[in-house]
Amino acid sequence: MSVSLAEVMDVLDAAYPPGLAHDWDSVGLVAGDPTEPVTSVTVSVDATDAVVAEVPEGGLLLAHHPLLLRGVDTVAASTAKGALLHRMIRSGQALFTAHTNADSATPGVSDALADTLGLEVEDVLSRGPSGPELDKWVVFVPVDHAAQVRDSLFAAGAGQIGDYSCCSWSVTGTGQFLPHAGATPAIGEVGTVERVTEDRVEVIAPARLRSRVLTALRAAHPYEEPAFDVLALAPLPADVGIGRICALPEPEPLSVFVSRVRAALPATTWGVRAAGVPDALVSRVAVCGGAGDSLLGAVNGAGVQAYVTADLRHHPADEHGRVSDVALVDVAHWASEFPWCHQAAALLRGNFGEALPVRVSTVRTDPWNIDGGSES
Repeated sequence: MSVSLAEVMDVLDAAYPPGLAHDWDSVGLVAGDPTEPVTSVTVSVDATDAVVAEVPEGGLLLAHHPLLLRGVDTVAASTAKGALLHRMIRSGQALFTAHTNADSATPGVSDALADTLGLEVEDVLSRGPSGPELDKWVVFVPVDHAAQVRDSLFAAGAGQIGDYSCCSWSVTGTGQFLPHAGATPAIGEVGTVERVTEDRVEVIAPARLRSRVLTALRAAHPYEEPAFDVLALAPLPADVGIGRICALPEPEPLSVFVSRVRAALPATTWGVRAAGVPDALVSRVAVCGGAGDSLLGAVNGAGVQAYVTADLRHHPADEHGRVSDVALVDVAHWASEFPWCHQAAALLRGNFGEALPVRVSTVRTDPWNIDGGSES
C-alpha cells in the first residue's frame, strides 16, 4: 500500500492549519508532486545539505523552518538554496514546511517543548486569531417559502459550522405589515394590515460573504422588502497561539529548574543560561519554542515565575529584569524546536503506521558549532 504526498499533506494541514501561519511566513509544499507516492518521511528543524543527504530517494523532508522565505527571486542551481532544491527534485524528494502554523497549532511546537521539560500545559500564552469573522442572519419568511430561502442561503455559503453544512434554526410566528401607496406586496393589499404566518430562520455565515448572502436572500425571498437582521458575532478565544503557560509537577528552585531544562534538551554550544534568583521557587512556567522576546510583555501578566525561550537579546532581557521578577531561561533556537520533530513524526506514524516509514533526522542543524575554541 503506497501513500501519496497529497495524503501526507492532508494530515499535516489538519494538524498544523496553514491559516494559522503569520502573514510574512511561507508554509506548505515547496517541492514535490502531490499525486506521486512518498517512500518515507524525514523530519528536521532545518533543510540543510546534511539533512537532505539522509532523505531516501522519493522521500519527503518535513522541515520546520522555511528554506525559501524573504526576497526569493531565483532558485538557480548556482545559488546555495537553488542547488539544494535541484538536487532534491532530481532525486524525486519532496519538501514541506510547517513553521508558524506549527508554532500556533494545538498541539504545536511549544506543547512539544513543554512535554520534553516535564511540564503540564494549562493555557496559551499569546492567543492567535479565532477564525473568520462571522455574521448571524435572521430572516423572516412565509412558511411556504422558508425551504427555498434556506437552500438559497446555503448555496451562498451560509450554514457552515465546522464539519457540518446546511445548519439553521427556525421558529414559527406571526409577521405583520401595512403596504402603502407605491408598494406591490406579494401578499396582501395596499392599505390593509396583513398578518402572515412566518418562519424566523437563523443561519451563520462568514462576514466576507455578506454581499453574496444578501443577493441570495433577496433573490429567493418572495417579499418586495424582506425583513431580516444581520448580527456581527463577537470572536471567541481560540485555543491556538504562540507560547504556552505550564505548571511544574512540584515547585522547585530556579537553579534546579534550569538544570531540568539543560538535562531535557539536546546539548548545544549555546547551552542554557538564566537570569533570576537561584533559590526562588518556580511552580508555573511560560515556554515558547523559537525566538520569544516579543512575548516578554505577555509573560509579565501570565502569573508565572520563569520563562523558557530562545534568542533572548541583551536589551530586551535587561529591560525585562528592571520591571519584572519573572526569571528568564534562554536556550538555543534549534534545541527549543527540536522536540517538535518527534511530535510531528508521531503524528504521521499514528496516521499511516507501517505504510510510511518516518524518522527524525539525527543531524544537528544548529548553526553554532564552536564552543570555547573546540569543536562540538
